[in-house]
Amino acid sequence: MHSVHCAYNQEAQTMAEVVTMPQLGSTMEEGIIVRWLKKPGDDVKAGEPLLEVETDKATMEVESPASGPLSEILAREGQLVPVRQAIAVIGVGVVSGVNAPSTPEAATPQALVPKSAVNEAIHRSRAEPTSVVLSPRARRLAGANSVDAAQLVGLGTGPYGRVLERDVMAFLATGPTTLPPADKSPRFTPLAARIAEDLGLTQSDLALGLPGSRVRSADVLNAARQPEPVKSPDAGTLDGDYEVLAVSNLQKRVAENVSRSAFSAPHVTLTLAVDMTECSRLRALILPAIEQAYGTRLSFTDLIVRASALALLDHPRLNASFIGTEIRLHKRVNIGVAVALEDGLVVPVLRDTSSSSVGTISSTLKKLVARARENRLTPDDFTGGTFTITNLGAFDIDTFDPIIVTGQAAILGVGRIAETPVVVNGTIEIRSLMNLCLSFDHRVTNGAPAARFLQSIKQFLEAPARLIV
Repeated sequence: MHSVHCAYNQEAQTMAEVVTMPQLGSTMEEGIIVRWLKKPGDDVKAGEPLLEVETDKATMEVESPASGPLSEILAREGQLVPVRQAIAVIGVGVVSGVNAPSTPEAATPQALVPKSAVNEAIHRSRAEPTSVVLSPRARRLAGANSVDAAQLVGLGTGPYGRVLERDVMAFLATGPTTLPPADKSPRFTPLAARIAEDLGLTQSDLALGLPGSRVRSADVLNAARQPEPVKSPDAGTLDGDYEVLAVSNLQKRVAENVSRSAFSAPHVTLTLAVDMTECSRLRALILPAIEQAYGTRLSFTDLIVRASALALLDHPRLNASFIGTEIRLHKRVNIGVAVALEDGLVVPVLRDTSSSSVGTISSTLKKLVARARENRLTPDDFTGGTFTITNLGAFDIDTFDPIIVTGQAAILGVGRIAETPVVVNGTIEIRSLMNLCLSFDHRVTNGAPAARFLQSIKQFLEAPARLIV
């Protein structure tokens, strides 16, 4: 739901609504405004696309929560904005809740307040603070450093004067010398403490930059893998020129996610060759019927998704998650399919694939891929995945080691289908072979069960009639 603040003007019978940065997903804390789809003065209808926002997962359209003229844009394109901070005003009127009159009788005589006054009202509470509201992170950091909330009045840079974690950090850097010294030693989880002791890492090796940082086992393993710092030469000593590429929010999140997975889940990769000759014949046979019934062109990825879903029913350890100290076997088979974008990778999820036909899988997947490439995926399209497939066959890749999606037990990498001479019943034949590369979390399962799972997928693909019954 979009967070919107409304104001009522009794004389003009108008409303001015402050549009705030919506939370597009449970983990979103901030977003980048990619593009405004309307300009100041345009009439906007409720439900009409208003702007595009880049989150940690994708770029999505945000709909207008109200109808009326777009009277002011408060956040520019390219700006990183915290969730619930004001970004625009729809309509013209007095904005309530920010030093606004509490009753209609107390309203100002003017029928309408200029747009600039609306903007001024939004930020006025920062100039005339009487109380302070702290974000959860800011409250924890302040408490860890014995900072009273009253000392932070007027210092908030969040929406409506809200004190954020960065504000507390700035206060600590410039605050009074009478403050007690902050406890900068990191706090270890029990597992992280044991691993650090075994590896001989000290607290100074593991401080994460914030007072009272919490160190987890993944942080310890990450620190242990870091090479010794190498001094870079001065810019003037470099032999050639180079180009600096800006890293998008999506690229940052992809890097964080794959690093977290690689350093926390012990990866093991198995590779198995599959004869896709019969699967290719079946696909050619049912292609027209699927296209007529579902309006979609059946792909090999669709068939691999279906085969993987059926195999997961027989091998639930691969449809699982390692959470804390327990293994959770998921009852639903929700398969994510990696989609490469220009500046990153997204993994939309196909739900209940074990009970879906190949036609339904094909139709749903094509729609998800199209929305991903048009930056129109919603948070629901990303959540709930229990297994992932990534196909690099289109790039002539034969084998690779895919990285498991955080929170899942395994990921299946798919190579190209290539005509290859093989021995069949004592004679050499040309067959269509493809490699499957399964990376699995060794905390959840072992090599033999994972190998049997791969064999199960192979059996479904080499005798593909079972995929369509």
